Amino acid sequence: MGELSVETYKKEISGVPIIETLRQLFGDKYDEDGLKKLLDEKEAYYREIYAPFLRPINGLENFLTELKDAGIKMAMASSATMDDIDFILDKIPIRQDFEAIIDGSRVSKGKPNPQIFLKAAADLNARPADCVVFEDSLAGIKAANAAGMKVVGITTGHPAADLQPSNLVIDDYTTLTVQKLAALFE
Repeated sequence: MGELSVETYKKEISGVPIIETLRQLFGDKYDEDGLKKLLDEKEAYYREIYAPFLRPINGLENFLTELKDAGIKMAMASSATMDDIDFILDKIPIRQDFEAIIDGSRVSKGKPNPQIFLKAAADLNARPADCVVFEDSLAGIKAANAAGMKVVGITTGHPAADLQPSNLVIDDYTTLTVQKLAALFE
């Protein structure tokens, strides 16, 4: 891992399971129990600091409703811990939109490995080639491409130019429609 900076975070840490980053940074100082305690402490700080800023990306709830009304099955696949996923979904009422939720503990290899997205497709009984991943991290985009899935990059963490190769890049969900997603497969 390179110098710790915003760029290092964006290129090497964002989207990668947190425990993997802790292993790289502190694996020579802590055993697995020590790393787990560090993870728990980091997650508690994250939830405390981020809680006042938690809100859905513009248009997300309407877009999820449109997808659900169109009969499109959805899964959430995140490298985050289930505690962090629950923290988000307890504040933003979209849990009911997902037929499956896959957290980092359900896979043995984190992003940029495609395992988490392949697991999500399997949970939905969907072919990877028929899936679209919405992703804001470089590791996640690599994982989705490696899974053979379409990718919509979201500019919440990176400028549009950095979110390649994505099939589509969006700033939020306000202009996204089922038809625009279908066009990715034409």
